This record gives sequence, C-alpha cells and structure tokens, in this order.
Amino acid sequence: MLGYSTNMRPTARQVAELANVSVATVSYVLSGRDRPVAAETRQRVLDAARQLGYTPDQAARSLRRRRTQRVCLVLSTFGGVPTDERLATDLHEMADARGYSVVTLAVYSEARAKAAIEMLRGGIADGALINVVGDHLAHDLLAGLAATGLPMVVLSNESGLEGCDVVRTPETEASAEAVEHLLATGRRRIAFMGQRHELYRDRPAGRLLGYLTALDRHGDTAPVVTGGADDRVAAYQTATELLGSPDRPDAIFAAADRAAISAIAAARDLGLSVPGDVAIVGVGNIDEGLITNPQLSTVGPLRHDYTDVVRLLFDRLQADEPPPAREIVRSWTFVRRGSS
Repeated sequence: MLGYSTNMRPTARQVAELANVSVATVSYVLSGRDRPVAAETRQRVLDAARQLGYTPDQAARSLRRRRTQRVCLVLSTFGGVPTDERLATDLHEMADARGYSVVTLAVYSEARAKAAIEMLRGGIADGALINVVGDHLAHDLLAGLAATGLPMVVLSNESGLEGCDVVRTPETEASAEAVEHLLATGRRRIAFMGQRHELYRDRPAGRLLGYLTALDRHGDTAPVVTGGADDRVAAYQTATELLGSPDRPDAIFAAADRAAISAIAAARDLGLSVPGDVAIVGVGNIDEGLITNPQLSTVGPLRHDYTDVVRLLFDRLQADEPPPAREIVRSWTFVRRGSS
C-alpha cells in the first residue's frame, strides 16, 4: 500500500504509481493532449488524481496567479435557444455585480469541444458554466478539466462527473408524464419528434427515454420516432410529412417547444384542428407557447430563473478553499394547456 505525506504537495509520479501508469500517461490525460489513452486507463488516472488531491502545476499556477476576472459560458450554439438566453442573462447580471466579465464559447462539433477545453485549460477564465447538449463535450474531457481544479458548474444529467457542481433536470420523468397524459386522453399513435443528439445515442435517454417508458407502460402502442426538432423549418417539414401521411399520428410529442409550435402551424396549414385531430406537446415551457393558438402544452420548469445555478459558480470562485462538489435538481413538470 502506498503512503504519502499530507504535508507535501502530491506529484505526477505519485499519481502514476497509484494508477499503475507512466508519468507521460498522467501528463496526457490531465493536460488534455490529443493522444490515444484507453478509457479505463484515463479513468484510473482521474480517480488517482482526485484521491491524492493532485492539481497539475500549470493549472495550479494559473489558478493562483492569473486571475482574469472573467467567467466562461459554454453553450451548444451562439443563439436561438430561449433557455440559453435566460441562463446567459442571469450569468451576466451576477457577473456585473461582482466585477466579472463573461466570455462565451460555442461547442457544436468535436473540434470546437477540444478547442474550448484547451482555452479553459490555458486560463481564458477563472471559472466556467457549461450547458452543452449532445456528445461533443465528452465525459472524459469534462472530467479532465474538472481535475485541474478549475471552478465549474455543469448542467447535465450524465452520471459520474466529479470535482464540479452538477445541475440536473428530471426531464425523463416529466416527459413520461406528458406522454401518459396523451394516452389517458385516448391518443394511440403518438409520434416523438426528436433532436439529432437524442436519436443517435447508444441507449435512449432524457426526453426520448420518457416517451418510450410511457409507451412501454401502456403496452399496446408502437413508437413512432423521427427527427426534425433541431430547428423551426425542419420541424415544420417533418410535421407536414407526418400529418399528411395516410397513417398520420393523433399526437406529436416534440423535444423542443419551438418544434412543437412549428407542428401547430403545419397542422393548421393542412386543415387539421389542434387538439381535435392532433394533440401537440413540446418541451421547454418558453413564453412563446403562451401566444400560440391554442396555447402550447409543454414540459419544463414553471419559471426560468437560473440565479441559483449561477450562484454555485460564484460561490466556488470566491471560496478560500474549494467547496465539496454539489448537486442540485431543478424541478420540471408537465403543463397542460389547449394544444392537448
């Protein structure tokens, strides 16, 4: 059994010994260099670094000396998502009050994900608030960044993230509630209109998992799964195809409110009534759903306020010692309105 003095700063060699790897492998994993390292080996290095409390010297110097008075907001796109806009607004307001500026990075590809990690490792900001959907910002990239000691808050339902605060949403449960409502009102051919990142996973998760779970509980309703929820135009085209087919669905559960609003427009243009001919439910509870005709039924938070999430980041930035990793769950629910 290895023993280390609590009075000395742990070294990369000690991490290597504990993980049973070379010092070079420790360097590759914790520096984010683009070298092939097996997932199991990478995880052993991250676990050993956390166990020893090891922070790479370069990252430690950056955190000690290079206070930028900036925080970084990492998103999947640069605009068009109402919840992202609200998150950005709340971050900017709290940053202004504390003398920080905000820099935003968009991660919409694997290359952009690696570039974002490199910039954060390089000290572009003192901390990061990360809300990235899809698989571009992989778990090992996030784990490696957290292991540097950078103050981080991550909005994610992925498991196994350590060394940072995690904000989760019960979107699977709330989505299942919405689909069960559609089933309870007599709908039997319910289509799921998903986003790309939901449809190409190894296993269903999130909103798609909620949809499938509700259908499984019912037992005699076959799933109808399609894409189209990534933007308004694609959603309109997809809904037009679905609702114009001979075996058209009698309900659509769209993975985004914007897609659901396009589906209402497509139904109207085909001469169908909502919810008479087709019930439509979205996800997000954005304000625009209140001015559709009929008003949009949706899944999401009852109100959009991210001050509690933003405060987690500034708590970390202003603490003398890094606080323990925290996890909060933001409430989501099904909100029934006129479209279902």
